[in-house]
Amino acid sequence: MSGSLLWAVDVYGRVYSLSTRGQHWEPCRDAVLEFKRVTAVQQCCWGIACDNCIYLIVHSSDVPIRYQEDAYENQRWNPVDNFSDRLLPSDRWQWSDITGLEHRPLDSFLLPSGNWEWEGGWYIDENFGGEATEKDGWTYAMDFPATYTKDKKWNSCVRRRRWIRYRKYKATDTWAKIPSENQSGSLPDPFNDISCGGWEISEEPRGRLSLWAVSLQGKVWFREGIQHHDPEGSSWEEVSVPGEVVQISCGPLDLVWAVLWEGQLIVREGVTRDCPQGSTWVVVDSPSPHVGAIHVSVGVNVVWSVTKDNKVWFRRGINSHNPCGSGWISMVGEMVTINVGLNDQVWGIGREDRAVYFRQGVTSSELSGKAWKAVNVPREGDIRPHSANSTSSLTSAGCFFTGEVQAQSVMSEDSDTEVGQQRVVLEGAAGPSSPPPATPPLQPDVPKPRIPKVTSDSFISEILSDREAKQDCATTGAASIPEEEGILGETEARPPVPALVLSPSLSGGGAQWTNVDLEEAHSHLAVGPAGGRGDTADTCSLSSVATYTLGLDELYGADEHPLWAWISGGGCAVDGHTQLNWFNSVTAIASSVQSMSLSVSPAQTAAWRRQIFEQLSERTKREMENFKHYEQAVEQSVWVKKGSMQWWRDWKPHNWVDVRFALEQFSGPDGNKDGILFLYYNFHEEKKYLHAFINEVTILVPVLNDSKHTFAIYTAERTKQRWPIRLAAATELEMYDWLALLSMSACESRGIQGPPSKQAIWSVTCKGDIFVSEPSAGLEACPYPTPCDQMFWRQVGGHLRLVECNSLGVVWGWAMTTPPGCTPGATEVASSRV
Repeated sequence: MSGSLLWAVDVYGRVYSLSTRGQHWEPCRDAVLEFKRVTAVQQCCWGIACDNCIYLIVHSSDVPIRYQEDAYENQRWNPVDNFSDRLLPSDRWQWSDITGLEHRPLDSFLLPSGNWEWEGGWYIDENFGGEATEKDGWTYAMDFPATYTKDKKWNSCVRRRRWIRYRKYKATDTWAKIPSENQSGSLPDPFNDISCGGWEISEEPRGRLSLWAVSLQGKVWFREGIQHHDPEGSSWEEVSVPGEVVQISCGPLDLVWAVLWEGQLIVREGVTRDCPQGSTWVVVDSPSPHVGAIHVSVGVNVVWSVTKDNKVWFRRGINSHNPCGSGWISMVGEMVTINVGLNDQVWGIGREDRAVYFRQGVTSSELSGKAWKAVNVPREGDIRPHSANSTSSLTSAGCFFTGEVQAQSVMSEDSDTEVGQQRVVLEGAAGPSSPPPATPPLQPDVPKPRIPKVTSDSFISEILSDREAKQDCATTGAASIPEEEGILGETEARPPVPALVLSPSLSGGGAQWTNVDLEEAHSHLAVGPAGGRGDTADTCSLSSVATYTLGLDELYGADEHPLWAWISGGGCAVDGHTQLNWFNSVTAIASSVQSMSLSVSPAQTAAWRRQIFEQLSERTKREMENFKHYEQAVEQSVWVKKGSMQWWRDWKPHNWVDVRFALEQFSGPDGNKDGILFLYYNFHEEKKYLHAFINEVTILVPVLNDSKHTFAIYTAERTKQRWPIRLAAATELEMYDWLALLSMSACESRGIQGPPSKQAIWSVTCKGDIFVSEPSAGLEACPYPTPCDQMFWRQVGGHLRLVECNSLGVVWGWAMTTPPGCTPGATEVASSRV
C-alpha cells in the first residue's frame, strides 16, 4: 500500500480508495457486494454491505498476522507408574492453561472464522525462561502450583510442558465477513451504521481499536477484543442507550457521539483505557432548535454535525476534559454527510453535486478550517484514450474555463475507431448550390457516438469567420463556406445547412477533416428552406459540425462525474500543510491548452478569452446571489491558545495544582468577538474544569509572589466572593504574554480599542500599576446605575504613586522612584496628554 488511503462509496455501492500519492480513485477489486458505509483506519477498513452484514479488509504487510495458541500438559508422579496423567482429584486438568483453571484439550482449539488457517500442527516448546530444556520440554515442581525448574529433583512430584500452535490470518487485501454473533448467539437484528476509532486510547495491546455499530432497531453494539493479533475481534456486546440511535461516530481518542432518532445528540462519557466502552450518556441539543441532526462525526478535539436541512455545524470547546463542548457554530456549505479523519481533517460530500470536499486550513489553532475545496480526481476506469465527439472537445474549446458542464447528462457513450485523438469542434455551412455530400456506409461494428450539444456559438462563429479567409485561398474547385451573417439571437429565419467533408488542404495543415453525424445532416436537408423558423442557437449542435484532431487523450470516460454517498478519512494521514497530488492537476490542463493553442489563430483566442470573461462574470454574479443568505466563514472562526500553568486551589488542601489553561476565542453571528477561559484539572482522579467568559472579566492584575510568577483574574461574581482565579506561569515573560493576550481579548469582547478616551477613569494600585476604565452610558443611569464591581479595568504601561486627570484628556502622574540627579526623597511629576 503506497501512502495512506481515503475511502468512499458511490451511490451504486461501489467502494473506491484514493491514495495520498495517487491521482485517481481505485476501485476495490474484491468487493462482490454493494456497500452502504465504510469506516477506515490506517491498517484496515470496516464496511456494511447491502446484506446489512459487517465486512473487514486488512491491508497486507511484510509481517503476517499470526496468533499463538498454547496449552499445558500436566502430570503427577506415583510409585507405580512414575510420571503419568493420573492426577489427584484436587489437581488441575491434564490439559489446561497456564493457571490450570481452564480445561484446554488440544482438540478443543478451533479457528475463530474461515479467515484464519493453521500453520502446521502442535509442537512442544523446549524453551524455558530463555534456556533450553530437555528433549521432551518438561519442567518440574514439587506441587501444583509452584515454581517450576527445568531440572528434575528428588522432590519433584509434578511436571508440565507447553504445547504451541500458530494460526495465521489469511484474508488480507480482501473483504472478510465478520460473524454477527455475541456470547448468547446471533444478534437479533442487522447493522445499519458503523464507526471505528480509539487507537490512541492505549498503546497496549498493540493495534487496539474500538468498533461501534448501530442496528436497525436503534441499538448500539461494541466489538470486543480488536487488536493486532485479532483484527476481527471476539464478540459483540450491547451498550444501553437513552433512545433509538440512527448514527454513531468514534474518534481516535475518547470521543464518542451518536445521533438519536428525534434529532438530538448523545455523548459517551467515562471512556478510558480500562473502560473503552465508557460509562454514561449525556444528551446534547441539536445545533438548530427547529431542525434535528442527522449526522455527526468526531475527531480528537472537534465535533462536526449535519442537520436535516443539510447545514454544517462545528462544536467548539471540545477536549478530553469536556467531551460535550460549549456551543455550536454554523459553517458555510451544505453537505449530505461529513467525516473527521486523522489530525482532525474534515471531509464531506456536497448536497448539490455529490462531490467529495476537503476542508482547507484545519490546524491545531484553527480547528474549524477556512474553506471547502472539491476533490476532482478521475476514477481508474475513466482514464482511457477517447476519440472525437467527446466532452474533452468542449474542454479544449474553452468551455472548461467556465467551470461548468451544462450538458453533462448527454455524453459520449462509446469511443470512436481512431483512438488517442481529441478534436476541437468547428461549425461548417454549405453554399446554396453545393450538393449534399454522399453518405458513406457506416461500419456495423462501430457504434454511433452520442454528442453533447453546444451551449454557446460565439467561439464557433469566430472560428468560422477565420476559416473563411483560408478557404478563399484554397485550391479551386473546393466547396466554399459563405460568410455567416446571423449572430446569436438574430430573428431572421435561415434554413439549416448540412455539414461538409473538407479536404486536408482546407484544414491548413495535416489534420484531417471528417463528418460527425450524417443522419442529422440529412434531416436538416429534408426540412428545406420552409422547414421552420429558428435561430443559430436552436440549430447549432456538435452533430452538424466538422472536427479536426489535436492528438490529445481524453481524461474522462462516459461516467464523468461520479456521485458519492459516503466518505471515510480515518486512514488518510494528511494535515493542513500537506501538499496533495489531487489538487495538482493544473499541469495537465495547461499542457492541453498549450497543445490546443498551436492550432488556433489569435482571433479565435481573443474570442475565447472574451467569452470566458463574460461567462466567469455571469457565474460570479449567480454564485453571489445563491450565497447571500450564508454567514461569512471568517465571522464564525474559532481561535484557541493552550498552555500549562499552576492554579491556586482555595479549598483544602490549599496548594498549587498543575492545570491545562486554554483560551478559546470565537466570533458571534453579529461579528462581535468573544471568548472563554478553561482550566482543566484532576480531582481524586476525576477530570474537572473551570471556565470564565472573557466578557465577564473585570480586571487582570499581576500578584506579588517571591517564588512564583502569578497573576489573578477577577470577575464581578468572584470580586464579591473574594475568590479570584490565581495562576502561576513558568517564567515572567510567559506571565506577561498571557496578561497581554487576555487583556487584548477582553478589550475586543467589549469593543474597546485605541488609547484611553478623555472621559476615562484612571486608577493606581498599591504596587503602582496603572489601570484605566472606559465609562459606559449606563454607568450613572438612573434608577439602576452600573455597579462598580462590573466596571472593566485595563492596564496601561508605567508605575506611578498617584495619578490625576481632567476632562481635556491631560493626565498627571507622581512617580514612585527617585529620578537620576535628584536628592534622596525628591519626587518626579509626569505629564501626559491623551
